[in-house]
Amino acid sequence: MSDQLENYFQNLKNLSSFQYDIARRARSQGKDCETSVEIPQAEDLAGRVQALTGIKASDIIKELSKKYDRERVAIEAALSVSQSYDGPEEVRIEKGIRVALAILTEGILVAPLEGITGVKIKQRNGGNYLAIYYSGPIRSAGGTAQALSVFVGDLLRRKFGIGKYVASQEEIERSKEEIPLYARVQHLQYLPTVEEIEAAVKGSPVCITGEGTEEAEITGHRNLPDIETNRLRGGMALVIAEGLILKGPKLKKYVSTFGLEGWSFSSEKKTEKNVFPNSNYLKEMLAGRPALAYPSKKGGFRLRYGRSRNTGLAAVAINPVTMKVLDDFIAIGTQIKMERPGKAGAVVANSTLEGPTVLLENGSLVTLRNEQMFREHEGAIREIVDLGEIMISFGEFIENNKVLFPGAFTESWWEKLCLQKIGRIPEVNDEKSAIGASALLRGFRYTRGIPTYGMT
Repeated sequence: MSDQLENYFQNLKNLSSFQYDIARRARSQGKDCETSVEIPQAEDLAGRVQALTGIKASDIIKELSKKYDRERVAIEAALSVSQSYDGPEEVRIEKGIRVALAILTEGILVAPLEGITGVKIKQRNGGNYLAIYYSGPIRSAGGTAQALSVFVGDLLRRKFGIGKYVASQEEIERSKEEIPLYARVQHLQYLPTVEEIEAAVKGSPVCITGEGTEEAEITGHRNLPDIETNRLRGGMALVIAEGLILKGPKLKKYVSTFGLEGWSFSSEKKTEKNVFPNSNYLKEMLAGRPALAYPSKKGGFRLRYGRSRNTGLAAVAINPVTMKVLDDFIAIGTQIKMERPGKAGAVVANSTLEGPTVLLENGSLVTLRNEQMFREHEGAIREIVDLGEIMISFGEFIENNKVLFPGAFTESWWEKLCLQKIGRIPEVNDEKSAIGASALLRGFRYTRGIPTYGMT
């Protein structure tokens, strides 16, 4: 590390410590509910996890991070932490699950503390089983972390010799009623079918339960002996629907790595194999909000895979001229709901993307590539034919476990074709040079797999 960079980081630490000192003095006056600063200082993930949970696991996490990816680190750290502490098995298992969840959520969310309210070893029919109690804040962890917390619970219960959970028929029926009812009261990213719910509850090797989080109560299958409340259990609904069922297939590689049996239900959810129009993004559209394009119809955005410096997580980029054509209804930072990969994205500008194609009053068809062209034709636009390109990272599709949608044909594909055919990229500045470049490529055989379409 250069001296300049080292001084930069040291300056950040000094400023942070100075601000924390001000906050401590302010809190010590007793004018707030708490007299101390709740957010602890930490330099890295290991430090954040230890500061957040209060569990000494920093050295273990640092060592594991040298060998494994984040998810594997969470699993291995949970196993190590549960074995290194003394005390009741329930407490040791709970510490392991909390550490794993804290690692998966980067040590910055409340889910590891408030999303899990406890762990119990319960007795039934002469045996025992593990029950994990979830609550509403587990939502912030996301489906993958929720599913992995159940997987970690199963690993730990096997290490401690605790029996497998076998759901009673009443408990299965209760879940089949409770999860759809919860979806009416609160939002669920994915509402599973009753068949999927039954498969998940019946197949889960640990009991997924929780405290009542809503005022509403279930009408049937009430007062069950091993379920303490008749109110809707939000944590349970979230972990089963958005965790085990929606993200369960992502656990497949860890099930194989650790050689666990009994997790076949997690890969039974049907995944998207072919590309079909998906109208789910329109179902939650609020009154007064415009639909910029309908599912996979011509005239919408054309998908382009890629990233730029200003596209972070869940961000998408469009040409700024597209914003102008839409009367600035979309601006930088606007959140839009998309057909694929299915989640909302924050909009940023990227002038290298292809702009919208418009039909002018004189019948001309023009692609507006920059703001100068837009200003020249602004008052003569009759119709928007095409909204132009929208750039989305392929990682957004992978993260959401979605099939990659065919992308639009781009300049970069054309350049690859030129290099393959003539060994160079011809200069194209006008119509004449474009025709000349096409002549050089005459007779080129199309390579299967190169995208030539893609509306989204």
